[in-house]
Amino acid sequence: MAISNTSTGSASRIAQNRTFEQFARAGYVMSGVVHLLIGYIALRVAFGSGGTADQSGAMAQIAAAPGGKFVLWFAVVAFVLMALWRLAEAAFGSANKPDKNSAEGEAFRRVKALATAVVYAALALTAFSFARGGGNSSSGQSKGTTAKLMESTGGQAALIIAALVVLGVGGYYVHKGVTKKFLEDLDTNSQLAKRLGTAGYVAKGVAIGVIGALIAWAVFDHDPSKAAGLDGALKTLGAQPFGQVLLVLAAIGIAAYGLFNFFQARHAKM
Repeated sequence: MAISNTSTGSASRIAQNRTFEQFARAGYVMSGVVHLLIGYIALRVAFGSGGTADQSGAMAQIAAAPGGKFVLWFAVVAFVLMALWRLAEAAFGSANKPDKNSAEGEAFRRVKALATAVVYAALALTAFSFARGGGNSSSGQSKGTTAKLMESTGGQAALIIAALVVLGVGGYYVHKGVTKKFLEDLDTNSQLAKRLGTAGYVAKGVAIGVIGALIAWAVFDHDPSKAAGLDGALKTLGAQPFGQVLLVLAAIGIAAYGLFNFFQARHAKM
């Protein structure tokens, strides 16, 4: 599906707004900070310390630090603008990437942009909640939503579909890491970017895949407590044979994804 010159021009005008672009790139920086903190918390959990190894746990760490509230308010703005950037890509196509030759390829790119916008919007909401002095556990919210949906047959079917979608997303991340397709999104080809991206995408893909498996398990076992989001997925890895090693590897991989986000902040094609 070809994108019209008018649509591409609209995306280009958005991309050329220097202030908008800088704040949008800051979204990558804040995402990197969040993933580094999740990796740190997961590493602590691997060695017997407590903590919630997900976005809410990372935001709580930021909120507790000196100047943390200011950082969180900045994160809200950065995440919102990144979400808007991705919405522009979903609506108009990318200003800096050639259009796909097939309708299916271009549709996939736009759906991916829309999904990314939703992710950044969710991060903005989480940061906003903690910046205001509130903040709830992502794991608890996931369990509560699962419990409500499991009360009906339609809700259970929706959860199974959600589990399959999440598993697909996890598989996509692993594929992108193994094939190094993420390099297509950068204007650099450095070896460090390759290593961090490969480790980061594979680790995050595995964690997302475990989240999907836990959602399905919760439905089939009629136990919503099993759908505990990223924190539950990482702790499930830790409970397996050689779990400490698996959790340490997952923590390093997620931290690598955080560092790769810093590369994206500087080198992403936007």
